[in-house]
Amino acid sequence: MNTTDTPKNIHQGRNVKRFREMLGLKQEALAIALGEEWSQKRVSLLESKETLEPEILSQVAKALKVPEDSIKNFDEEAAINIINSTFTSNDNSTSIAYQPNFTFNPIDKLVELFEENKKLYERLLQSEQEKVEILKDKHNK
Repeated sequence: MNTTDTPKNIHQGRNVKRFREMLGLKQEALAIALGEEWSQKRVSLLESKETLEPEILSQVAKALKVPEDSIKNFDEEAAINIINSTFTSNDNSTSIAYQPNFTFNPIDKLVELFEENKKLYERLLQSEQEKVEILKDKHNK
């Protein structure tokens, strides 16, 4: 399949924009990654094209570090349909998967932390008392 035979609804320029935005890049940053002959305006024009020339597509895919096929074939409608069918299902299997399942009582954990803190404090106090005793012994000699 060449770039002129792209299926309906796939806008390669818009796909470049989507991938660029997902990666957190501005048009200027992509232009810099593509080389000196590129500018923010040229990237903007590229993103408005429905189909991209194979060599440009290859260059952009390398700059974005994504497969060329991702830009050529990404169909937003299909992705949305998959997401909708997964998350709006009426069965309980999808909602149960996202409910937290605690295997401990948070109050018990809090009490454990207080007990541990108390023991550490007691050990610190004991250590300080030992230091005081050592200093007293040195001072008395």
